[in-house]
Amino acid sequence: MRFRLVFEGSLKSGQGSRKVGEKHAIRKAIHKQLAQLWQVIPDLKMRSAEHSILTVTDATRGPVGHTITMAAATPRDSLWKTLGTKFDKCGYKFVPLVSNHLGLTCGLDILLLQKDKATPIRQSGDIDNRLKTLFDALQVPQNCKEIEGSPEADEVPYFFCLTENDCLITDVRVAVDKWLEPYTPPAGPGASHPENFVHLVMTVEVRPSIFSFENLAFVP
Repeated sequence: MRFRLVFEGSLKSGQGSRKVGEKHAIRKAIHKQLAQLWQVIPDLKMRSAEHSILTVTDATRGPVGHTITMAAATPRDSLWKTLGTKFDKCGYKFVPLVSNHLGLTCGLDILLLQKDKATPIRQSGDIDNRLKTLFDALQVPQNCKEIEGSPEADEVPYFFCLTENDCLITDVRVAVDKWLEPYTPPAGPGASHPENFVHLVMTVEVRPSIFSFENLAFVP
């Protein structure tokens, strides 16, 4: 499965409590896009509601040597409920698409465009640290200190994340360049773009790490 996510805003390097708000802003932007993804991909939409699967209950040898297999429909909770219950923390029910539950990993192909001419790319911080900021925002928060505020209306009952943990991101390709669109400062008194303002386009390729019934929809 391949899709694209975008983000436009501040992406800084470094760590610390001041980063929490910026990471959560990225997380919220990605949530809105993943919520749409779960609705437009048929295999995901089907499993966003309660459903049933056929399971073998008995197999017997019939006349003329044929095997007769008996199956029954087994009810299953929606993936939203299953994952949201598993990652219920800090007032949020997180639903990661790339998870150990589904046996999935992902690769990222990132195009990072720098818009603010006042902070050239070569001066905007170490790219590895900026990617670490991004990866922290893509995963389910590891503790409540990584979350700012309470869920908004469109984040209840579920908040969608890309990964359960950033260790499930198995390969990354990055291209960094200038955004050549003419610079237009935001309108309004005192308004300005945040430091290290970027436009980021991220191509996500999701694939099984092991094959199972749970992730057949992700087999290329």
